[in-house]
Amino acid sequence: MELWGKVGLSGKAFIPMLLGFGCTVPAIMATRSLENVQDRRKTILVTPFMSCSARLPIYVLFSQIFFAENAMLAAYSMYLIGIIVAITVAYVMNKNTKNKEANSLLIELPEYKSPNARTITIYVWEKVKEYLTKAGTTIFAASVVIWFILNFGADGMVSDMSESFGAVMGKAISPVLRPAGLGMWQVVVALISGIAAKEVVVSSFGILFGIGDISSVEGMAGLSQLLAGIGFGALNAYALMVFCLLYIPCAATIGVVQREMRSWKWTVFTVVFQLGVAWLVSTLVYQIGSLFI
Repeated sequence: MELWGKVGLSGKAFIPMLLGFGCTVPAIMATRSLENVQDRRKTILVTPFMSCSARLPIYVLFSQIFFAENAMLAAYSMYLIGIIVAITVAYVMNKNTKNKEANSLLIELPEYKSPNARTITIYVWEKVKEYLTKAGTTIFAASVVIWFILNFGADGMVSDMSESFGAVMGKAISPVLRPAGLGMWQVVVALISGIAAKEVVVSSFGILFGIGDISSVEGMAGLSQLLAGIGFGALNAYALMVFCLLYIPCAATIGVVQREMRSWKWTVFTVVFQLGVAWLVSTLVYQIGSLFI
């Protein structure tokens, strides 16, 4: 925990960040163990940079398509980048924080007993109910909004996603993402759909490019050709993976952040901050990579 203290994080932040590799929602909820509000805010801000399991399909798909024999290294590097970005952000925040009181990880271990089935059932039900109550409504609302903008256009419901409100938004936003190598409206639409759930980015690519089974060898080969046709290569793919790693967390996570912090102002700041970090890092990756490729 010495490293955590040096970058300004509480030792207790280790557990939420570790949980973040599984799912960010329980990781954010685990920050309740931090008594200090500033420590909790910093932990909530950097925990989404951990690669949750929902991002793995994105890493696997684009690593397999563009990096062949080095696919494992390309995917694994996302985990390292997430950790490095989280530590860097925490360090910078600590340098600009007046109160730098250390908060070590000191936990008094309870007396261990054999688990009771009834106690476990009640505990699990309470946690599941809490999750459904806090995050379920947000997930549903976000899913409805995403479905609407991807399936409706100015003339009503559309069968071609290129005529949807999502496509209009994608074409409007694409110039902002062009420095990061992501200035294609199809990519922007896929990223918008990923706000509902990160793994939806993969299926969105399949829908946008008309590929049925995108996970098959034929599907990946077809997607590779179609992406090459719009100027999307290996460097673009790596920048996309980095952006998906760092940008807006899923709708469920946004809902939990708001519920835990009880502040829309802080929630909006978290979303905007992570978008900024994602744009900055992916742009650096693409621009520096362009000098060598």
